[in-house]
Amino acid sequence: MAQEWSGVAGKRVLLTGATGGIGLAAAEALAARGAQLSIVARSPERAEQALTRIRGSARADAGVDVLFADLSSEESVRRLAGEVLERYDALDVLVNNAGAVYRSRQLSVDGIELTWAVNHLAPFLLTNLLLERLRASAPARVVTTSSMAHQGAQLPFGDVNAERSYRGMRRYGETKLANILFTAELGRRLEGSGVTANCFHPGFVATGFNRNNGRVMRAAMTLLRPLSRSPEKGARTLVWLADSPEVAGEQGGYFVDQRRKVPSAAAQDPVAAGLLWDLSERQTGLSADSTP
Repeated sequence: MAQEWSGVAGKRVLLTGATGGIGLAAAEALAARGAQLSIVARSPERAEQALTRIRGSARADAGVDVLFADLSSEESVRRLAGEVLERYDALDVLVNNAGAVYRSRQLSVDGIELTWAVNHLAPFLLTNLLLERLRASAPARVVTTSSMAHQGAQLPFGDVNAERSYRGMRRYGETKLANILFTAELGRRLEGSGVTANCFHPGFVATGFNRNNGRVMRAAMTLLRPLSRSPEKGARTLVWLADSPEVAGEQGGYFVDQRRKVPSAAAQDPVAAGLLWDLSERQTGLSADSTP
């Protein structure tokens, strides 16, 4: 199957978190390569602005659709998956890029700590709900945005809803560790299917990320801006993992600047990956569904 991959031109690509930052930069690059792109947005206004930019860089044979969802809500994620399955006979690439960080602890509509709900459970649920369509479309790819912020993190199995020890950036690191473990376990389960799963660290990117967490965080992000990279540079590894034939044989990997890297010891723990999968199934209700 590895030899069959010829890039995203003409292929259906679903991308979350595509209305700003590296997601928007990646959407522009993928459309410029001729992808049949479906972006997921929450705000109609931001979606319209993103569509204008993406269409401005798209190849003549590319297409761009927009789907709406609130990824903090499991019901909304399920509706999104249902719409994807209804609209598209094939799904060649799924990019789980949406993410957030919150200074104070908040709960989703499902009663789950919000950072965990958006950064980990949403991609876990969406991927599983679309997995059979990805298998049927093989060769296909799942790409998930993680972060070097996973370094030093441990999965909080004893306090998964962060009721006792919430700190914004520590919680963010826990979710990014979860992204890597999810990718590793998904890759293990997909061996031989023609579907690959990989994740990546985009680098510190100059975007609006983390600017919604008060004056201190806004000031810190402003001070760090000269050290950051552009959204376009941050998106390069995402686009490469989605498009390049070079990575057709890669499975369950963590990448930085288009190179496979060894993540933290905690991110290499297969037992933790299995426990996380089981926990995530229970949190999303997938354990009661007939899912792979």
